[in-house]
Amino acid sequence: MAPHLSIVPSMFVLLLLFISASKVQSDAFDVVAKFGAKADGKTDLSKPFLDAWKEACASVTPSTVVIPKGTYLLSKVNLEGPCKAPIEINVQGTIQAPADPSAFKDPNWVRFYSVENFKMFGGGIFDGQGSIAYEKNTCENREFRSKLPVNIRFDFVTNALIQDITSKDSKLFHINVFACKNITFEHLKIEAPDESPNTDGIHMGKSEGVNIIASDIKTGDDCISIGDGTKNMVIKEITCGPGHGISIGSLGKFQNEEPVEGIKISNCTITNTLNGARIKTWPGEHGGAVSEIHFEDITMNNVSSPILIDQQYCPWNKCKKNEESKVKLSNISFKNIRGTSALPEAIKFICSGSSPCQNVELADIDIKHNGAEPATSQCLNVKPITSGKLNPIPCSGPVPKTPSASA
Repeated sequence: MAPHLSIVPSMFVLLLLFISASKVQSDAFDVVAKFGAKADGKTDLSKPFLDAWKEACASVTPSTVVIPKGTYLLSKVNLEGPCKAPIEINVQGTIQAPADPSAFKDPNWVRFYSVENFKMFGGGIFDGQGSIAYEKNTCENREFRSKLPVNIRFDFVTNALIQDITSKDSKLFHINVFACKNITFEHLKIEAPDESPNTDGIHMGKSEGVNIIASDIKTGDDCISIGDGTKNMVIKEITCGPGHGISIGSLGKFQNEEPVEGIKISNCTITNTLNGARIKTWPGEHGGAVSEIHFEDITMNNVSSPILIDQQYCPWNKCKKNEESKVKLSNISFKNIRGTSALPEAIKFICSGSSPCQNVELADIDIKHNGAEPATSQCLNVKPITSGKLNPIPCSGPVPKTPSASA
């Protein structure tokens, strides 16, 4: 894994060099001054934004689309490449989505597609205005949920830096990353109420070289969720909570899922979440592989399940409970993880009976239960490799015959 991860910082340095060079000769395309946008909170920004993007994208020299301070209504926009030169978006204002979910017929609000050498920055806010959607988004209402938009989508984006941007109250996921390569998210703020359903902070799949650095994520679902096909990823200096923690998965739900490998999560603080460092796969269903996953130097504050491998992941009790997961887990470590657990079961390794977890390492763990009972550790179909101080004692507690459903 080390050779792969060492490449990521060097790519990031090259990206910063590219951005610094492009600023020297960047042409500015101001959506208000040049394209007639109005920061009145009611005039649709879609056409001025798209017109500015198209003109900037066609430029043979580096260019910057500027959205000045103010509040803008944006119905939706699809920003496509490839562009002829490096391109930036300087978002200074607040961009609001229509509050009514019926305004959307597909799960897109702001989408970047097939863009290379891209930067977005400026301290601006993408406000999904999701409160109405939260009330209607139930597990029974799948058709409604299928049309809810992600705040920002990055599809087939290469060599990008997203910096100093806020995503607020998305109706569904805040940021979705698909089939991207060498994309860094830094100094982001992501916020939604803790009861907001399916509002993952950053979700990704089939991407390589993704970095998420020094960001604050408060949401109603996973702070970060890592789907199939994700490789060589670095997550560090994240504050997470409320939410469901930092999760690998869920995996094994669909056919032909690609392996997840080479993920390092470090120097994070997770507070008042349902889960902390988690890997989740569905029982029964389909196969897959997860390897070289490393959680290190993490502080847990009142987390219900601080360390969790859950191969019986079964939200809403809708799964093949009597079957084993077919996803293979190997070479996984949890090192220097400290703090407090809201429930006694601080560590739970619930691995597959047909494909037991291999090479799972616990080192220097100190998690105390906030209640009167001592913290415990449960193990099923795994024999962890241990070292250093370990509290609770590994595999010291019994595993219930029917583990409770997790979110």
